[in-house]
Amino acid sequence: MKAVGIGLVGFGTIGRGVVRLLQENASLIGDRTGAPLVLRHVADVDTARDRGVALEAGVLVADYRGLLEDDEIQIVVELVGGTTVAREIVLGAIEGGRHVVTANKALLAVHGKEIFDAAEKRGVEVRFEGSVGGGIPIIRAIQEGFASDRIESIHGIINGTSNYVLSKMTAEGRPFDAVLRKAQEKGLAEADPAFDVDGTDAAHKLCILSALAFGYYLDLDHIYREGIEKITPADIEFSREFGFTIKLLAIARAKDGVIEARVHPTMIPSSHLLATVDGAYNAIYVHGAAVGSTMLYGLGAGEMPTATAVVSDAMDIARGLLRKAPRRGSGLSVHNSFLARGQLKPMNEIVCHYYLRFTVPDRPGILSRISGILGDHDISISSVIQKRREHARNVPIVIMTHAAREKNLRDALAGIDGSDTVQAPTQMVRVEPDLA
Repeated sequence: MKAVGIGLVGFGTIGRGVVRLLQENASLIGDRTGAPLVLRHVADVDTARDRGVALEAGVLVADYRGLLEDDEIQIVVELVGGTTVAREIVLGAIEGGRHVVTANKALLAVHGKEIFDAAEKRGVEVRFEGSVGGGIPIIRAIQEGFASDRIESIHGIINGTSNYVLSKMTAEGRPFDAVLRKAQEKGLAEADPAFDVDGTDAAHKLCILSALAFGYYLDLDHIYREGIEKITPADIEFSREFGFTIKLLAIARAKDGVIEARVHPTMIPSSHLLATVDGAYNAIYVHGAAVGSTMLYGLGAGEMPTATAVVSDAMDIARGLLRKAPRRGSGLSVHNSFLARGQLKPMNEIVCHYYLRFTVPDRPGILSRISGILGDHDISISSVIQKRREHARNVPIVIMTHAAREKNLRDALAGIDGSDTVQAPTQMVRVEPDLA
């Protein structure tokens, strides 16, 4: 059996997991692939640090450029992260006629169209299962399992840090800052967690999922994103009273060629499967016109789950090389030439239900004034919780609306928050009461 050569660029946490799998599961990988996968070189700027895995002499190098020119390497695995050097590595590998495996969601969100076009032109594969959902095989599910169906919507919990924080806040009633600090101490959140908690990481992944599901490659700036920093224990408790749970959701829908894509805290029915996804786990809930609703669930990040996806991608490419048919088609679900089709729905035009928490003085007539302003903007009220607190100057009024247009809601809140009716900015959380 002829061996397939692997070149790995990036020897961090995921890279270490890839090396471990290639070493510890070598026999299984060879049996399932039809030939061994041999790690020819590992490139990383830090060649001195002990990663806890042993490499043969000469395998670890500091400069990735030689790796891109090695004739014994057919597959380049990019795990350096970021969008600058990673882009150079991936495009360089493609130009050299080598197939690429990456888990870099930011790279694909920002430069994906360029990378897939280059791969199409050069006739090589780009695989990226590890870029969304870690070890959850959502990419293959959309590319292959749902290929004959028209996907109508995706609702994803696709950032483990934010889901862990919200889960702990829900279970323990503690505020955001305290839970995040504890997560950082446990190594479950980065020292700078901004991309995780502000929705950017989830938006990167939603770019990829939207391209796969709808054949429309979104610019990152097209995706509305809002983080979880403003969610309070009070909001979580009120949502529970309404029968909802708050999750950071990545949502994409397509109807008649119009694409809706957004990331924000969302109230979903507590009885829904997505509401049961706790801790650092991820889940992607896909609704197809023919297949109906399907949910894939698992660890969305981490050394071994993501490494499993990366090595599995390399194995799939290797199988194609061995049968002399390495390409299965476009890296996405549709040919690259179709990616321009579609129109993005502006955030102001989306229609959904809303949770609103007002902080108001405890005096008569306030609810009537608020409901009047909402009514003037075609927003009707579904239910209200009004709690009086003895000797308190300010009290909460919580309203759940019927479906309304985002622009109308924002205009109404501008009027309410700009008046003397409320004592603090209104808290707003979008609600998805009827997940397919």
